[in-house]
Amino acid sequence: MGKRMEAATKSLDTQKLHTLEDAAALLKKAATAKFDETAEIHVRLGIDVKQSDQQVRGTINLPHGTGKSKRVAVVAKGEKQKEAEAAGADTVGADDLIDKISKGFMDFDVLVATPDVMRELSKLGKVLGPRGLMPNPKSGTVTFEIGNTVKELKAGRIEYKADDFGIVHVAIGKASFAPDKIAGNARTVLEALVKAKPSSSKGVYIRSITLSSTMGPGIHVDPSQKF
Repeated sequence: MGKRMEAATKSLDTQKLHTLEDAAALLKKAATAKFDETAEIHVRLGIDVKQSDQQVRGTINLPHGTGKSKRVAVVAKGEKQKEAEAAGADTVGADDLIDKISKGFMDFDVLVATPDVMRELSKLGKVLGPRGLMPNPKSGTVTFEIGNTVKELKAGRIEYKADDFGIVHVAIGKASFAPDKIAGNARTVLEALVKAKPSSSKGVYIRSITLSSTMGPGIHVDPSQKF
């Protein structure tokens, strides 16, 4: 453990379970790196990820944004291109953009597409898939609602998905955010996870909750709270 992490951890009771609000304040206090660290929430769920009916995945509109502006690219045709541009998309195109991506263009954080172009775009699965950039209906990035989707992504819409261990990791802002904004975003994530609980999941669903900053210690949140 480095000296900075040791100092940040020293004042924490690592066994104590905190309220979201207290945990957010402690996260901010412990974020002492020389850059604006990302605030994160990590939630361990009581699911069996090997069961297809216990997959937990979706999107959330964070009320206070992420603190980072996403570069959004859109593959669409005709009027949908104009809609994307009007909504603030950074890059818009059709076959020309697909060709550009195939040649190595990756200057975007999210790729959105209309259903009618997915046949051509799917040919880039080996390029986009490993980077997590392939548009997907489950994440809301394959849609004809291009304008609203672009605006939501720019405003702070994020995707969440349980990993192979049943843990959801989500960036919920920056350490420079006020504690109430960090807590507000965290609560929104937890509320969404509760709503997404698979009906076949048995026993305790929210097993553990941890808040942390990029370089800071984990701060445990009481999972028995109502969200």
